[in-house]
Amino acid sequence: MNTIKFKYILGLFVIVILVACQQEQKPEYLNHAFLLEKLIKQEDTDGDKKITIEDKGPKRFEFVNQKGVSFLIEGTYQLSNLLQELAITGDDESIDIDKITEKPTDRISRLIKTRFWNNLTRSIDKQGLAKVLEDTKSTTDTLRLYIPHRDTAAAKYFNTLTTEFSKLEVVILPEEITPEYVNKINQKPGILNLAHDAIDKEYKGKLFVVPGGRFNEMYGWDSYFESIGLLIDGRADLAMVMADNFAYQIKHYGKILNANRSYYLTRTQPPFFSSLVKEVYLNNPKVSKEWIAENLKMVIQEYETVWMKKGIRLTNTGLNRFYGEGIGMPPETEEGHFDFELKKYAEKHQLSLEEFKEKYRNRDLIDTELDSYFTHDRSMRESGHDTSNRLDGVCANLNTVGLNSLLYKYETDIAYLIKNVFDNAFEVNGTKYESAIWLLKAEERKKMMNVLMWNEEKGSFYDYDFIIQKQVPVVSATNFYPLWAGICSKKQASVLLEGLFENLVQKGGISGTTDITDKNDPNAPQRQWDYPNGWAPHQMLLWKGLMTYGYDNEAQELIYRWLWTITKNAVNYNGTIPEKYDVVDATHKVYAEYGNVGTEFDYITPSGFGWMNASYQLGLSLLPIDLKNKLDQLIDPDEIFTKTNM
Repeated sequence: MNTIKFKYILGLFVIVILVACQQEQKPEYLNHAFLLEKLIKQEDTDGDKKITIEDKGPKRFEFVNQKGVSFLIEGTYQLSNLLQELAITGDDESIDIDKITEKPTDRISRLIKTRFWNNLTRSIDKQGLAKVLEDTKSTTDTLRLYIPHRDTAAAKYFNTLTTEFSKLEVVILPEEITPEYVNKINQKPGILNLAHDAIDKEYKGKLFVVPGGRFNEMYGWDSYFESIGLLIDGRADLAMVMADNFAYQIKHYGKILNANRSYYLTRTQPPFFSSLVKEVYLNNPKVSKEWIAENLKMVIQEYETVWMKKGIRLTNTGLNRFYGEGIGMPPETEEGHFDFELKKYAEKHQLSLEEFKEKYRNRDLIDTELDSYFTHDRSMRESGHDTSNRLDGVCANLNTVGLNSLLYKYETDIAYLIKNVFDNAFEVNGTKYESAIWLLKAEERKKMMNVLMWNEEKGSFYDYDFIIQKQVPVVSATNFYPLWAGICSKKQASVLLEGLFENLVQKGGISGTTDITDKNDPNAPQRQWDYPNGWAPHQMLLWKGLMTYGYDNEAQELIYRWLWTITKNAVNYNGTIPEKYDVVDATHKVYAEYGNVGTEFDYITPSGFGWMNASYQLGLSLLPIDLKNKLDQLIDPDEIFTKTNM
């Protein structure tokens, strides 16, 4: 018996050894992990798990594919493509050599369409809960989910999940959400629930797309720009549920939120809901009249209850401002973010910085001047431009060109949809609306913008400070929103075009502002929405704005400059697609304030960045083939375009 057991065990041992030997003898081209390690060891000389132009390897690697065919891969771009493909392809899949040699624009666009959008998609339900509840800005282990007071179906569903998700805490919000309540729960941060469907009587959270990187929440204006890219890529389904989630937020939280986190409950974001509904209508022939009606009702509700509420966001000029309600310091910022400003007040109260912050945070010490500063700061964050010297310390006092352009577009979009979808008759809660009413509102707004914001001498719109009753002569990308909204006369459009190229067009695209850094204080923080940085939403709006007025050639130049910046950085830096760029130096190496989300990853970027992805897809859809070919060759834009306009 012992002999039989010994022989059996010996036989198993021999089998194990034989299998191990076979694995050791397995050809390297069938073992992607082995190839990946070999490639990294040779080419990733700085050890960041990427192959970039900064690595000092030989930049040539012999690669044998699944069929035993040998290829010599050379250069940063193709080597980084090989690295990416090895990282995402299993041993049983063949490496597609065409993906390694793929033209840059085709590769970036393909990955956005087939990989990035899916990786950015979330849902708040059993399937997506763990991912969504993550918050890198929170130090607590508790995963807190806030449910609107009237959403009883959600409360019932998520309470059943608390046994399965041990760290989950379900909190029902009060019927009335006040700034005092929000301040009270700032130490208990969590996610705010979004819309859901009941599919076969099963609760399913409606999908939404997040910006990228550390973000797992749905952001306000990001969602509109992402939806532009989604519609181009045939994902109208995602664009539509983004609108449904906007409607849910208005119904249950009173506004489209800065993002669906508890500490954003007192803030909205730049209004793009009407634009989203209109884009879906124009680009999705399958959209139903009922869907448009439901969402248009909520667009009108948001317009009337959020933006046109006197004394809050509607000012005595008849124009609007951003106004982030709330108490104390915005809690979502990183530790130390406000130290530059708070030091002044600590000295004023003869306290150390840490002592002052603790007392102010707990409201043991109240400083009305500092409270006013934070009202402006929250308003600046509501504007989406967090942060900018243009708005710092003054935002709540401004009728901004950008906001009033967006609300003008609300008024004309609502008129358009009522006329073209509902035969000029639309009813909301017993109130009947015709397109003429909304066109009159738009005309009145345009008139006041021209009176208060248009500067004939400078040939520009400027933000208007209604407290001191003066224009603020700062040149920013938002000054040119009237082009996108269709507010300008032909003459205004012509001089705006000249001013845009003279002041904001840089080598790599449009900068957020001219250089408005405080030159008198070397310690003044650089603001990420200011010069020299450029952002996707500004590019997208101004491209379309210029084309609206017939400036197609100029728009194509700006598209090329921006896409060249994205493409060049992706080619040279392992596919990197971040949230913003320094458009003066045309680089993703931006270190202002929060760094640059989307630059930290291993082997392959999982998702790029939402509105950056969308800007790429929109830009490619508008760029003629000859410029696309030049883009694939990374030809410097200054070699293509004359500088007569710059």
